[in-house]
Amino acid sequence: MRNIALKLMYVGTAYHGWQVQKNAVSVAETLEKCLAYVVGHPVRVVGAGRTDAGVHAEVYVANFRTTSSIPCDRLPLAANTRLPDDIVVVKATEVPDSFNAIGSCLRKEYTYRIFNSRIRNAFYVNRAWFYPKHLDEHIMQAAADRFVGTHDFIAVRSVGTETKTTVRTVYYFNVTRSGDLIECRVCADGFLYNMVRAMVGTVLYAAEGKFSPEAVSDILEGRCRTAAGPTAPPGGLYMTNLWYRENVL
Repeated sequence: MRNIALKLMYVGTAYHGWQVQKNAVSVAETLEKCLAYVVGHPVRVVGAGRTDAGVHAEVYVANFRTTSSIPCDRLPLAANTRLPDDIVVVKATEVPDSFNAIGSCLRKEYTYRIFNSRIRNAFYVNRAWFYPKHLDEHIMQAAADRFVGTHDFIAVRSVGTETKTTVRTVYYFNVTRSGDLIECRVCADGFLYNMVRAMVGTVLYAAEGKFSPEAVSDILEGRCRTAAGPTAPPGGLYMTNLWYRENVL
């Protein structure tokens, strides 16, 4: 039995997230059906993490086990001929049996995009949060800096998947602007449910003057979700990088 890691990218607009759902189409289910056809037996894929409905991935890793002898260099093309255009297998790598796409992941990076202009852009529909009120990215950065480090992030977590602990380590949270596009790039050892989207909503509230950037530290210490900013819409969120010891990217 071989253990195969797949590097993927996908546009999440048409899917109810990564995870297999009973009554909705997901990325994982679509991929499993495709791979089952390619390798000739049922397949279960393990993904690097749950992405919500409408969330995208420029970089994603999943693994599955197979008895098929199809070479790894042929797997991407074979899979892509059966997949819809919005899911692409970029690379396939045979990995040790112990490899697990989520358990072996050392850290993850998400990027949230905001189209900050008075006039919306048709090409960013479901790809960025259209926000017409001007945002000062320097204030957003000052607020973002308060999230960096090891903290209890329960104040920016929505009710959802249960976890043993709500403590995470954020390595960086960088806010940059290029023209009308603001990018919020966050890297951590793991993320809670809706954590990035709530962090973005919080730094946006700071830019609007609803509280000071320094108040973010108090919000985290207070552990109260309603004290933080709103959960940003899913269409602006992308998984953009993953770190593994294995060479799967």
